[in-house]
Amino acid sequence: MRTTHSTPRTLVRTVVAATGAVAVGLGLSACGGADEATPGVSEDTVTVGTHQPLTGPAAAGYSSISAATSAYFDYVNANGGVHGRTIEYLVKDDGYNPANTQTVVRELVQQDDVFAVLNGLGTPTHSSVLDFLNQNEVPDLFVSSGSTAWNDPESYPYTFGFNADYLVEGSALAQYASDEHPGEKVCMLGQDDDYGETLRAGAEIVLGADGLGAYETYETSNQDVTAQIGALQAAGCEVVMLATVNGFSALAVGTAAQMGFMPTWMASSAGGDYPTLVGFLGEDVAPQLLQGFVSVNYLPFSPDSEWVELFRQINEEYNDGASFDGNTVFGMGVGYAFTEALAKAGEDPTREALVEVLESGELVGNGIVPLTYSAENHAGYDAAGITLVDGGVQDFVGSTYRLEGETVTAVEPEQVALEGDGIPVE
Repeated sequence: MRTTHSTPRTLVRTVVAATGAVAVGLGLSACGGADEATPGVSEDTVTVGTHQPLTGPAAAGYSSISAATSAYFDYVNANGGVHGRTIEYLVKDDGYNPANTQTVVRELVQQDDVFAVLNGLGTPTHSSVLDFLNQNEVPDLFVSSGSTAWNDPESYPYTFGFNADYLVEGSALAQYASDEHPGEKVCMLGQDDDYGETLRAGAEIVLGADGLGAYETYETSNQDVTAQIGALQAAGCEVVMLATVNGFSALAVGTAAQMGFMPTWMASSAGGDYPTLVGFLGEDVAPQLLQGFVSVNYLPFSPDSEWVELFRQINEEYNDGASFDGNTVFGMGVGYAFTEALAKAGEDPTREALVEVLESGELVGNGIVPLTYSAENHAGYDAAGITLVDGGVQDFVGSTYRLEGETVTAVEPEQVALEGDGIPVE
């Protein structure tokens, strides 16, 4: 496994392209003709790829995700792979820039011949390649973003989300605020894009269209949120929901503390990972500033979880003992879900078989509730649990909320059990 921008196969493909102008002129798609072998599948390997922000504005919060996924695949490969094949994971840096995303994804499909694209990260970045991947019938699995755009089977039959979407997370946070902080003024700081607007829409399902006491937005290009925090303070906000990435969650909390503003903070999963926030704020002040910090999640983050124990072991052995945080659990959870799908796709997997497995509803993942895929539903998790930071430990507090239509209900978690040493078999 490797992080790569080019491979020896790139040169081979360049030569083939130069000598195959007639075939190109006939308009053959990237996924090949009916008589060709399945792209990315050989006798002993299955090759998948991804675009990730290894550099650029999102790197500090998310660059470790793909390393965790790679570590999980190394663990699977060391234990025999899937149906005798090892998984090769090509990770390409797009710098969180949609133009770069288009370039590297075309390389993955047209030059590296990947079987599928797995966990491409970011709403603006991945949106730029949706049409390309679906037109070329490339399985586009487990997009790393809570946008609702990935759940559109009619327009994008090859694309599947993974995260609990921002409507689910926003409604869960708002319901928890209503249940645990009744009568308090709830406000929001949101990213000035689909992320912020969708989390806001989720919150308004519970609070009503005028239920937020104030709503402020920020731009990722501006590392100063003093004006926004000042406006929330002046509005008398007692609970502030954050539709922010981790760096801006820390920036908001730190700025508010400097201004003497100490509301109850409630963040989406994309901006609420305690170890990552500690890295931004510093170990000296973070435990105090983040005491009582609320977030949502749908994966097994409890310190005593058997999944967390396994992932820690994999992280130590196959990820050079990198820092263990929410990104680690997320990256390995994605790897587990793909391995589960690949195992169920059979001994000679095809792209069509992979999609059929997901739409069959057989895939369960390893979350606090099972995955919910079907032919009509390409979203991932439909419920989110509430986590709370207490004494420097982030753990679930027992409240889990499911969104069905515009109805939010409290449900019991259904944590998927760890079986087979964490390697799915069929």
